[in-house]
Amino acid sequence: MKELENLMGVREGIRVVDATLRDGGLCNDFYFTDEFVKRLYLTNIKAGVDYMEFGYKASKELFDVNKFGKWKFCNDEDIREIIGNNETDLKIAVMADVGRCDYKKDILPRSESPVDLYRVATYINTIPQCIDMINDISKKGYETTVNIMAISQAQENDLKVALDMLGQTDVGCYYIVDSYGSIYPEQMTRIADLYLEAAAKYGKKVGIHAHNNQQLAFANTIEAVGCGVDYLDATYSGMGRGAGNCYMENLISFLHNPKYNLFPIIQFVQDYINPLKETVKWGYDMQYLFTGILNRHPKAAIDYTKAGRNDLTELYNEIILMD
Repeated sequence: MKELENLMGVREGIRVVDATLRDGGLCNDFYFTDEFVKRLYLTNIKAGVDYMEFGYKASKELFDVNKFGKWKFCNDEDIREIIGNNETDLKIAVMADVGRCDYKKDILPRSESPVDLYRVATYINTIPQCIDMINDISKKGYETTVNIMAISQAQENDLKVALDMLGQTDVGCYYIVDSYGSIYPEQMTRIADLYLEAAAKYGKKVGIHAHNNQQLAFANTIEAVGCGVDYLDATYSGMGRGAGNCYMENLISFLHNPKYNLFPIIQFVQDYINPLKETVKWGYDMQYLFTGILNRHPKAAIDYTKAGRNDLTELYNEIILMD
């Protein structure tokens, strides 16, 4: 349960993870300019952010490289063009989806790569494949997390079994992922306790990645902090798929550790995020609220937005009737 000191004091174990390029890349097919990415990298350093997630390590056999920007694939040489030797405290992260990554071939040994952390994304029904990925990537020398997606639709007993199975791997951190933005803070407390119990048993950390369909991403994140969750995902101005994520501005303002600095974040939002909003759309809107309260994947809401529709009542009925 929550401890007041977790909310008011400095927790040295807290790690802030910037997921702007990765989750935000889902809004623009990963077409960010090198200037944008470089400035984001430098901003994260100035702001004291602990990890910067560059994007996905997606399979070039499954995804057409001509239809996506380079951060869909995160070639090591592309990352190096931005960070050089990265002689800073900021660590570099990349996400690898189960079934969408040629990890044995495309992920090189850590000694040959600028990446520090691989975040392995899975569903409950792909845990065996996930374990193979984690074991392979861990043996190559990387830090790893496991992001179990769509847990709001998972059975608690299945989740417990999955955490036990994953606890026997070298993964360093379990991530609570509210993929549909459907979880309420009081539910987050119970989920965090479940994850933290497994983490204590197996010597793991716990993180949170929240979506903002019900405008609860920040609330759920600080609820998790109060429970003892350490790894906290956020994006600049909440940039992310559909309704987006926990705002970096909110999170850094909330944390009491003097290592974090809000002003560089404000500057980046002013100079780069606000202009980007003129051509790229993301963030809370009622269509995303529907998928959040109904605990559904946001695809219908995303398609509705792209089509420029304004018949909210019809969309609501469509989502209710979805299988």
